[in-house]
Amino acid sequence: MTKRILVTGGAGFLGSHLCETLLDRGHEVLCMDNYFTGKKHNILPFIENPRFEMIRHDVIQPILVEVDWIFNLACPASPVHYQYNPIKTLKTSVMGAMNMLGLAKRVNARILQASTSEVYGDPEVHPQPETYWGHVNTIGPRSCYDEGKRCAEALFMDYHRINEVDIRIVRIFNTYGPKMALDDGRVVSNFIAQALRREELTIYGDGSQTRSFCYVQDLIDGFIRLMEYEGNDCHLPHNIGNPGEFTMKELAELILEITESKSELSFLPLPTDDPKQRRPDITRAKQNLGWEPKISLKEGLQKTLADFQKRIEAQATKHSS
Repeated sequence: MTKRILVTGGAGFLGSHLCETLLDRGHEVLCMDNYFTGKKHNILPFIENPRFEMIRHDVIQPILVEVDWIFNLACPASPVHYQYNPIKTLKTSVMGAMNMLGLAKRVNARILQASTSEVYGDPEVHPQPETYWGHVNTIGPRSCYDEGKRCAEALFMDYHRINEVDIRIVRIFNTYGPKMALDDGRVVSNFIAQALRREELTIYGDGSQTRSFCYVQDLIDGFIRLMEYEGNDCHLPHNIGNPGEFTMKELAELILEITESKSELSFLPLPTDDPKQRRPDITRAKQNLGWEPKISLKEGLQKTLADFQKRIEAQATKHSS
C-alpha cells in the first residue's frame, strides 16, 4: 500500500538512501532538510520524480504536513559536524524530536527515531544489547550528540506511554557507503579519502579500539523492516548494525589493500571520550525483523570506493581547471 512519508534530514547520507529506497517501493516521499550537512546533489536524481517533494526547513521549527509515516533522521552525525555547534546539535535532537512527535500525534502517523550506538557511550558491556543503559559522560565534548539522542529516546517513549504515539527507535551502529561526505570526519570516509589522495592514514590512539561497520543498504532495510513490524515490542529500541568487529588498524590495512595505496599509517592522540569498543548485539532485530546484514565489510568498501574515486577525481579536475 502506497504511503506518504516524511524523511527529516532527507538530503543527508542516510536520508537520501532512504528516500531512494522508499521511492523505488512506490511511496510518496517528502524530504525535509536545512542543508547544514545534507547536500542538494544527494537528492538531484529524484527531483523530477512526481512522487518526490523537497521541503527546505529546520526540524527545530514546527511544521504541519499530512503523512502516514515519519523517519526522523535530522541531526549531524559525525563528531566534526556535531561538535561544530553543540547547542544547535542538542536543539536538533531534542526540539526536533518534540516537533516530529507532536506532528505524529496530530496526524496519527507512525514515527521512527534514528538514534545511535552513542547512547551506550564508552561501553562496559560488550557486545551492547538494547537492555544496556550505557556509560556516558554527560558533560563531555561528545555529550551534545550522545545526550541529545538519549533525551530524544526518552521523549519518544513518553509520547508512546502518555499519548499512544506509534513509535519505533533504531540504534544505528557505524554506517558507511556511497554519498558519505568526503570531509565527514568519520573513520571510513577519512581512510578512503586519504588512501586515494596518497596521504597518510591518520589513526587516533594505537589502532586497537574497535568498531562494527554496517553497509548503508543493509541499514535502510533494517529501518523499513522495523517500521513494518507490528509486534508487541515494536516500540522498544532495536540495534541495527553489523556485529563484525574490526580494530582501526585492521580497517586501515583493508582500505590500503583495496585501494592499492602505498600510504603510511600515522598515529595521533585519542580524542576525549572516544569509545574503546563498539559492537551491536542484534538478537532483537534477528528475532523480530528477520534482519541481519548481508554485505561484508570488504564488499561494502569496494562499493564505497567507486563512489569516492569518482568524486575525488571530479574535485581534482575542478581545482586544476
